[in-house]
Formats: sequence, C-alpha cells, structure tokens
Amino acid sequence: MLTVKILGSGCANCKKLEAVAREAVTGAGREAEFVKVTDMKAILAYDLLATPGLVINDKLVCSGRIPSQAEVRQWLPA
Repeated sequence: MLTVKILGSGCANCKKLEAVAREAVTGAGREAEFVKVTDMKAILAYDLLATPGLVINDKLVCSGRIPSQAEVRQWLPA
C-alpha cells in the first residue's frame, strides 16, 4: 500500500492538495494511507522550500503548488 503525506499547516491549499491526491490515487485504482504532517521539524526534514508538499512513499514529489491529478498519477510507483 502507498503512503501519501501532505506537508503543511492545514491551510486551504493543503486541503486542496489532499483532495487532488486522493482523487488521483482512487482514479488509478490504488489504495493509500494518507497522513497529514503539520510539525515544522518533520516538514523541514523533507528539504522542501514551500508548502504544501506532497510525499509519496517517503519521496518528496511536489512542493509549493497543487499538481494536477494526471501529474500525481505519474508519480505513483508501479
């Protein structure tokens, strides 16, 4: 199962990123555990420059913007 982390304070963009990621994972027929990371030390451990951040299986794939569902699907491991 995939682990998808949303890095950020819980702002509107973080919520939108989570919604896009959930739809992309579901649309790809995959299952994932979604984790919200709001602790700044934990967020900075991913070397991200801006929030929100998207981490899939402990790899930072996007930060500072909300990707499209198609982009998220491309980042899902096979």
